[in-house]
Amino acid sequence: MEDDCKPLLSPEQTVESQSYGGSTDSLDVKVKRPFHVEPRNIVDHDPQERVSAEAAILNSRVHYYGRLTASSDRLLSPPNHVIPHPEEIYVYSPLGTAFKVTGSDHSSKNPSIVTIFAIWNTMMGTSILSIPWGIKQAGFTLGILILILIGLLMLYCCYIVLKSPKAIPYVDTSHWEFPDVCRYYFGAFGQWSSLVFSMVSLIGAMVVYWVLMSNFLYNTGQFIYNYAHNVNASDSEFGTNGSERVICPFPNTGPGGNSTMASLFINSSSSGNETSDFTSFEHWWSKTNTIPLYLIVLLLPLLCFRSASFFARFTFLGTISVMYLIALVTIKSVRLGFHLEFHWFETTGFYVPEFRVCFPQLTGVLTLAFFIHNCIITLMKSNKNQENNVRDLSVAYLLVGLTYLYVGVLIFASFPSPPLFKDCIEPNFLDNYPSSDVMVFVARMFLLFQMITVYPLLGYLVRVQVMGQIFGKHYPSFFHILALNILIVGSGVLMAKFYPNIGSIIRFSGATCGLALVFVFPALVHMISLKRRGALRWPSAVFHSLLILLGLANMVAQFFM
Repeated sequence: MEDDCKPLLSPEQTVESQSYGGSTDSLDVKVKRPFHVEPRNIVDHDPQERVSAEAAILNSRVHYYGRLTASSDRLLSPPNHVIPHPEEIYVYSPLGTAFKVTGSDHSSKNPSIVTIFAIWNTMMGTSILSIPWGIKQAGFTLGILILILIGLLMLYCCYIVLKSPKAIPYVDTSHWEFPDVCRYYFGAFGQWSSLVFSMVSLIGAMVVYWVLMSNFLYNTGQFIYNYAHNVNASDSEFGTNGSERVICPFPNTGPGGNSTMASLFINSSSSGNETSDFTSFEHWWSKTNTIPLYLIVLLLPLLCFRSASFFARFTFLGTISVMYLIALVTIKSVRLGFHLEFHWFETTGFYVPEFRVCFPQLTGVLTLAFFIHNCIITLMKSNKNQENNVRDLSVAYLLVGLTYLYVGVLIFASFPSPPLFKDCIEPNFLDNYPSSDVMVFVARMFLLFQMITVYPLLGYLVRVQVMGQIFGKHYPSFFHILALNILIVGSGVLMAKFYPNIGSIIRFSGATCGLALVFVFPALVHMISLKRRGALRWPSAVFHSLLILLGLANMVAQFFM
């Protein structure tokens, strides 16, 4: 017990206490740290057993430090050598009983490989379906260059967000997220504006999900009906022949048109009643008129669940869906072959130029495709080796960029031109395959079930942030939650009925949320932090100012495409 006889306020300890940067928040968990009990003194189920004298002395020392000064002053807070490691923390009961804290942060730490693929899986959303369309809008060569450039810029801005809490001195930021950083630098305006733009990304994703779920459910039902009734249907008169059929759904209509069947062939054994049955089926099974309404019956009750923990168990389906999509793209590309001609600026009959003025549509899509800035701090907290955060983030972005490049380049290059035009590539590249395609049917089924389980999770995130900020609790009442969910579902139904173009929805929501959370706030936070440390130089100020202008130009350009 030699250590217990040492002075509590020795000079060495005072220096160590000064080096500890704590939060001014009186609710900081580190203010009320539990004490340490040796394993032989742990009480599992016997409430009568008392802790040892050594544990009682340690508890007294910790409480003594806490009473030396106010909780807002960190000068005399318990030094780190008094506090045990996270895996050795136990809760002290007034009765003298100690219980081990289960599920500590240490036990939930992940190795780098798990963290990398968690980031990859989080970013691999619906945007992957629109990458080939975005490359077509920008031109093949320019599209590849833009994808690489935007990926690097998004990585750098994400790096700024990840490092931003640690750049704040004298404050414990271990539990902060980026909206807290914005609140620190910009006050209530920063907090609320970051919340609003974060909501744009979440609600935009939910709208895209509703449009895609309507699409996948429609095509799934179409496949089942055609198979059950022995119907040989062609989705469009513009399509290739053979086993690997590729179609052009809207050769003469805008992007919001409905994918109705242009031609129908029924076996000679079919009767007129079957034709009438098909007309009735098409009336009640419409991609834009009825399917979005049918989804309300399924998804609105799921959104009202108090907890979303049940749906979190199915997040692994995202990885399975993406891997299946990659396999599907590979098989289709091998069977179709490459169809490329390079025309740098002029448009030909079947090909698009390599450089097109519609490239901002791709930059808008990529802003959302590479967007993970509002949750990167949380994801990286679970990384076991914190010193490898920057490396792991870079590797994750590299994998995401390679995945987008792989899918986008192969779909664009293998699209059969001639006889089809490259301009026929749809915002959802699965729409370029008929509903009778078995492999695409399986992909749609995977994605449909995945989105049905992820959609309530997105709604839960929206509810937590909106209700938490307005009412101070996540579930104020059932009617509050129902009203919010009706607004969210209503926006999805309206877009699925009147403008089911996921490419445009993605690019507008990506450019809008990216303006604040990717370009403006990270750049301003970085420059202000450097200025307060006296380290801001004009090259850095010019570069980060250009980032802000780039984000603004990206959003404005979406309205002119």
